[in-house]
Amino acid sequence: MGTVFSFDVRGGEPGAVRVALEEAVAGLHRVDEVFSTYRDGSQLSRLARGELALEECDPEVAEVLELGAQAERLSDGWFSTRYQGQLDPTGIVKGWSAERAARLLRAAGATGVSVNGGGDVQLLGVPGPQRPWRVGVSDPIRPGGLAAVISAAGKDELAVATSGTSERGTHIVDPSTGRSAITDLVAVTVVAPQLTWADCWATAAFAMGSRQGLRWLESLPDVEALLITAGDEVRCTGGLASRLG
Repeated sequence: MGTVFSFDVRGGEPGAVRVALEEAVAGLHRVDEVFSTYRDGSQLSRLARGELALEECDPEVAEVLELGAQAERLSDGWFSTRYQGQLDPTGIVKGWSAERAARLLRAAGATGVSVNGGGDVQLLGVPGPQRPWRVGVSDPIRPGGLAAVISAAGKDELAVATSGTSERGTHIVDPSTGRSAITDLVAVTVVAPQLTWADCWATAAFAMGSRQGLRWLESLPDVEALLITAGDEVRCTGGLASRLG
């Protein structure tokens, strides 16, 4: 997946949590092997070349492609699992795999879980009594600064995902043209219960641009967002204030 994952796990029976953590890490490595677009022998690469049928792949491949198809429908095509005409579900795999790893640890008895995949975070439970998880959102205009701090207070699950150009440059594609998305935005941060969707929605909204993206994000249930333009204008959904802290 070309990124770094980190875990912050609290509570639970140490032995069970340790085993679950090992399983979660192994699962992430397996996801990279299966879904890599850089490995000619990965199941995804072979599927894209027609060397494998979907039913011959691991069940997770069909699961991810179906989730990607849902994201494409719900975003009216602004999210896509194709890149330059080739099958490429990269835009959903990272969030999906991080969320899956977090849920594995929670199911093993951890009382608080934070899984960070390349800056996108899935939060479950709490880090301690009366202590919510908090996630800092990097300021894309002022390196080293924070644009906001998101609090998971009152939520058993919350995810924070950011798409933009400050870290990786121009890499988000406009599915209608197949070329780099040209918008007035430098970053979109989405707050939602599940990282799978938060990651997809941040990517889609960035491709839309600030006006259309904000209107669309406002229409989604249980979703809040922060959008920052190249002109350093900050726009946000109406309920984002309740998640700041």
